[in-house]
Amino acid sequence: MSIELNRRSFVNGAVAVAGAAAVSPLLAACGGGGSSKRKGGTNTKKGTASALPSYVPSNAVRADIASTSGAGSSLTDPGFLKYPASPVKSVAAVPGAGGHYTAVTPLWGTIPDPGNSFYDAMNKALGATLTMKPANGNTYNTSIPTLTAARKLPDWVQLPGWWNANFNVGALCGTQLADLTPYLAGDKVKKYPNLAAQPTGAWTAGIWEDKLYGIPTFASGFALPGQYYYRGDIFESQGINADDVKSCDDFLALGKELTSAKSNVWAFDDMWAYIFQMFGFSQKFTVTGGKLVHKYEQPEFIEALNWCYKLAKSGYVHPDALAGNNNDAKTRFYAGKVLITADGQGAWNEADAQAGLAADKAYRRASFKPFSADGSSAPKLFLNASAGMYSYLNIKLKPAQIEECLRIADYLAAPYGSAEYTLVNYGVEGVDYTMGANGPTPTKSGIANVQAQTYPFLATPVNVISNPDFPQLTKDRCAWNSAAAAYAYKPVFWNMNITVPKRYATADAGQAVEDTIKDVYHGIKPVSSFQDALSTWKGSGGGDALVQWYQTAVMDKLGTGQ
Repeated sequence: MSIELNRRSFVNGAVAVAGAAAVSPLLAACGGGGSSKRKGGTNTKKGTASALPSYVPSNAVRADIASTSGAGSSLTDPGFLKYPASPVKSVAAVPGAGGHYTAVTPLWGTIPDPGNSFYDAMNKALGATLTMKPANGNTYNTSIPTLTAARKLPDWVQLPGWWNANFNVGALCGTQLADLTPYLAGDKVKKYPNLAAQPTGAWTAGIWEDKLYGIPTFASGFALPGQYYYRGDIFESQGINADDVKSCDDFLALGKELTSAKSNVWAFDDMWAYIFQMFGFSQKFTVTGGKLVHKYEQPEFIEALNWCYKLAKSGYVHPDALAGNNNDAKTRFYAGKVLITADGQGAWNEADAQAGLAADKAYRRASFKPFSADGSSAPKLFLNASAGMYSYLNIKLKPAQIEECLRIADYLAAPYGSAEYTLVNYGVEGVDYTMGANGPTPTKSGIANVQAQTYPFLATPVNVISNPDFPQLTKDRCAWNSAAAAYAYKPVFWNMNITVPKRYATADAGQAVEDTIKDVYHGIKPVSSFQDALSTWKGSGGGDALVQWYQTAVMDKLGTGQ
């Protein structure tokens, strides 16, 4: 397994720890605290436009499978069938000017020796001393507030967006975090070509009160929440064509065909997470007649809940899934106890193929093409936020230091397969990795020191799809994304950085309603229970007041972001 895949595993693990908030980190933050002069609040439409960096795609490395245009300005992630054999340089000069900086990033893994040779090689290449201080990712959400309370943030820090509420990022911007607008807005970003290649949407959530503060990491031009997968090898052995599934009725009929409780095989795992793409309800809001309508009140949401309740009662869903045990979903899928599962886009990769093959030598994950509930209307796939993790510079840095750090960030954001990317992600050839036919293979030093992957939490290139040992997997995933692009759309408030006042936080989370929804799609409670919970949420739960706040304070003043 490559270091690149391990890096993605750490990021995926971070998202799993964060839970549902990671799906839409931009809307998870709550206001309050900080300087009385700073609201830490929402941007204006005009201000956001003036703060955004220009987009200039990079041509330094050519992908094997080009991007496909999707919703609006979105582009699917390019595909690489193998790692470039001769990495090219994308940064002409050493970026640093001899500065010394400290950086704190989260790490979901073993923290490397601070004096290792990889750090030394990086500092030499950067032309500056960047002292990396990775911190335990599992306690990161509590350790960072300790630093901000003491006003002792490092020079450079990663603040994952799903913890915006914990960090109170809006209040930190302009008080403890540096304004990057004078350096990156508009064509100014062209001084840093690799940063200019970041998707425009990825910069948006780094803007607070019309000023740019955050540098996006792990950004994607086409971030879909997830999809429905099936065991391609088993379908093929049974002569089942997944392309024949074009409606929810087809899906249910397939469930009957595949399920054999006596053989310990069920068709489905938990299907709720991505049911929206079949029934067409929105991520959070839709606009009807100029008015915001929350997903709870959309007819399509009720239809989806009804169908999932029916599915739960059908006998085609694995009992552990109905019991809410999602931690073992992959294990059930690998073992062939479940043949259809719902998972994020990141699940379809080389690490998954290796894990699946360890359980079953014939294992092959495949994905259903998007389809709608009725089989005739178009599927609807809303785009996730373009980035969920951002790094920030300390406001105490002088302009020359900020410019030096941005040059370093530009180096760290070098495109996949470039010479700079190879060093940042794999280390020094012959020391940390050896170059094989399918790309770099880590040595013991690489596993210990580089695999921790601290630098990419400061800046990265746009995401690519690459599985060097499984090129067909890359082809399949790129083909699916290209087809899905026709059905993708920007949801209301896409990539907008909205700070919800604390008085609406409980209604915004809607936890009581969400708990009832889970009971319904697990077949524990009838749909009428959801309708009862919805009535409570709308009234005493503050739901109607929340929707009205979004209407007047956000949409009427700022637009929808679409």
